[in-house]
Amino acid sequence: GSLITLSCLSHRVVCQVISSADTADSVWDNGTSDDFWITRLESNYGFYIGLGLAVFSSFLIGSSVILKKKGLLRLVEKGGTRAGDGGHGYLKDWLWWAGLLT
Repeated sequence: GSLITLSCLSHRVVCQVISSADTADSVWDNGTSDDFWITRLESNYGFYIGLGLAVFSSFLIGSSVILKKKGLLRLVEKGGTRAGDGGHGYLKDWLWWAGLLT
């Protein structure tokens, strides 16, 4: 088929014409389909997927803050130098690292 080049500012697109068809008898198709599973999934469950991801991320962020804070408080109970005073003892605490990696 023929190649058509379209340019707009900094973008350049090359399209290939596969066949010619009568526009009165055909339906315009840009290569997407409503039968594609992602489109169906987003249209049916998009809101619930977004809501679930938002709640899950809030849980992870909250637990991260709590675990790091508990690690820092445990360091103070042991008599270590506080992180605000220049201490780095919290880097040896597994609870602080668990909060960081969450």
